[in-house]
Amino acid sequence: MKRESKSSKLTEEDVKSYTRKFWMLLIGLVAFSFIFLLSVRLGIFGKLPTFKDLENPKSNLASEILTDNNKVLGTYYVHNRSNVKYSELSPFLINALISIEDKRFYEHSGIDYSRTISTIVLTLGGNKQGGSTITQQLALNLFGEPRARNPIKRIMQKLQEYITAVRLERNYTKEEIIMMYFNTVDFGAYNTFGIKSAARTYFNTTPDKLTAAQAALLVGMLKGPGQYSPINFPDNALNRRNLVLQNMREQNFLSSEEFEKNREKPLGITLVKSNYGDGIAPYFRAVLKEEIKKEFQRLAITKPDGTPYDLDRDGLKVYTPINYNMQVHAEEAQKEWMKRLQNEFDKQWKRKNAFTGDNAKLLITGMKRSDRYRGLKADGMTEEEIKKNFNKKVPMNLFTWKGNVDTVMTPMDSIKYTKLFLRNALVSMEPQTGHIKAWVGGINFEHFKYDQVRLGTRQVGSTAKPFVYAYAIDNGYGPCVSVPNHLQTYGDWTPKGIVQGGDPITLKGAIKYSQNYASAYLITEVGAANVADFTKRMGVNSNIPSNPSIALGSYDASLFDMVGAYSTFVNQGTWIEPTMILRIEDKNGASIYDKAPKVTKPLNSETAYAIVDMLKGVVDGGTASRLRWDPNFGGLKNPIGGKTGTTNDNSDAWFIGVTPQLVTGVWTGAEDRGISFSSMQYGQGAAAAMPVFGLYMKRVYADKSLKYTQEDFPIPEGGITRFEMNCANFSQFYGNDPNQGETQLLEDERLGF
Repeated sequence: MKRESKSSKLTEEDVKSYTRKFWMLLIGLVAFSFIFLLSVRLGIFGKLPTFKDLENPKSNLASEILTDNNKVLGTYYVHNRSNVKYSELSPFLINALISIEDKRFYEHSGIDYSRTISTIVLTLGGNKQGGSTITQQLALNLFGEPRARNPIKRIMQKLQEYITAVRLERNYTKEEIIMMYFNTVDFGAYNTFGIKSAARTYFNTTPDKLTAAQAALLVGMLKGPGQYSPINFPDNALNRRNLVLQNMREQNFLSSEEFEKNREKPLGITLVKSNYGDGIAPYFRAVLKEEIKKEFQRLAITKPDGTPYDLDRDGLKVYTPINYNMQVHAEEAQKEWMKRLQNEFDKQWKRKNAFTGDNAKLLITGMKRSDRYRGLKADGMTEEEIKKNFNKKVPMNLFTWKGNVDTVMTPMDSIKYTKLFLRNALVSMEPQTGHIKAWVGGINFEHFKYDQVRLGTRQVGSTAKPFVYAYAIDNGYGPCVSVPNHLQTYGDWTPKGIVQGGDPITLKGAIKYSQNYASAYLITEVGAANVADFTKRMGVNSNIPSNPSIALGSYDASLFDMVGAYSTFVNQGTWIEPTMILRIEDKNGASIYDKAPKVTKPLNSETAYAIVDMLKGVVDGGTASRLRWDPNFGGLKNPIGGKTGTTNDNSDAWFIGVTPQLVTGVWTGAEDRGISFSSMQYGQGAAAAMPVFGLYMKRVYADKSLKYTQEDFPIPEGGITRFEMNCANFSQFYGNDPNQGETQLLEDERLGF
């Protein structure tokens, strides 16, 4: 038997000493933990969210632009993110997330302690695991900084996540946490944030319609959006998706049969990239954004805390009167005609140099307006060095009507190329409401961003004539009153023109055949200053000089203003401000802006009806008669009026068409007025602008969902009492053949393509 050593025996004093040290260590650890956690809570190692932050978590939410039937037209964003409600989530999404990320989600209060301990043990053993619950991940998404690489700093972040997760669980239900999580996750590529954006980007659908396989793919991507991208790494994405599906089966969210069925499915990606210029109505969306900013500033509309709204971050819903189908019809009509017209334009300029004489200056101005020039100037280059740079070949991406092409050319040659492209714009609105239904500001937003509906102004040509006639009729003239229609000089102005329809000619005939001489005479009789003032009261906000040449449209105006003014004719003399916005709601659905359009009465109802009747004559047998006989437009038979406009040297081609329920304006021209068609065969309003209107209206009337009727323009209440509308003696101005003038006009307008 071994004797016990005296020195190895613990004395009572030793036991007390060890016990005292143990309790001191334990108390010290507890105190340290308490002080450490308190320091974390107080934000000493980094700021924690306040109670207010928890109640109103901040994230960059995309603002949505909605059509008249609440279809998403586009978004404004820093992060392309739109929120969804819990009820808008597919059950497959919820089950997929819980099965792969947090199986005990409904059992814990923010922290899964058993999972945390096992994660620590496995990680220390070299098998790195993720231990964050869904609530912890939400805390990181909402309030966390990027994950730190420093271990000490990462521990601090983890403790902050724990505290925030527990507080989130106290403030929100499990359903709200799931909803917030799906609204804040990042899907990596294509600026895709949140499940709504992801569903649209990868499957062109909404979160509530996602299938089990689709939901599993998107949830699987969250572990690493780059590594599990279905675009860049489809095999990784497929394997990850199937792992999520397997977990869903193990958690009894899917039956074995459902699992096998979904596992065999292909990825089925329908990629819809969300770039700002993509989608329909990009010009409208760009102008709308600036309009909203102006309105918010004008009306001092701010967030509850007094700070201004940010359209890119605050998740607003902007309700517009744009009709999705009509917008598509307008863009398709433009593309169909402008492809053909550009072909004729190219044929003309292939035979000669467009940049000689005064046009040589266009290249210098084009160079100085470019981003490249501004960048080189900022780098300190001299003008000579910049010119040399502009003549060195570099890779370029160019617009063509067949699609963008990559090529190599000098920046100067690219300026020449783009300046020889015809531009076109269209806007269509309902005259009785002012609601804009379609807006096409240019031919391609990616390459030509300048909006020609509202921002651009061009010389209006003969589309100005109805204002002269409206003022005259409103002040004692009648549609059947005859005026001289021959060359005369008025002071130092001698207008040019041709005589068609007779001399003298009725006001009705003068509009029908767009007669310059009659229009010049009439404005000198009623006063140019009066017509200028009246035109402004009709909603044309340009600088309109008080000289007789405005009768022939010598001033510049926007298509937006001109269509608004013509709508006054159709709306029986009442002008309603053209409306781009109906209302705006904040991210919670509270209304923060309701549009109240301005309404004025600049014109007598009978006069307005007389002008509409005269515009109908333009279509039924005048300068716009092509709408009736050209098979391109299906021979439109419904009540239509309109006015063509062509400026000097065919620089600007206009057509404004009116129907009882729509007023639509079209403009066509090059960027610079010095570049144009040399022949009226292709350059006049009836050839370069009116066909886009015809193709658009053909589509509109064929679309049964739009319900635009073929009823005629209504006569004002009480009828016409101020003047005679039926010009019974109209035929005397044509000599023996009352159709002679019309026949000649049709021959002049026949284009042959």
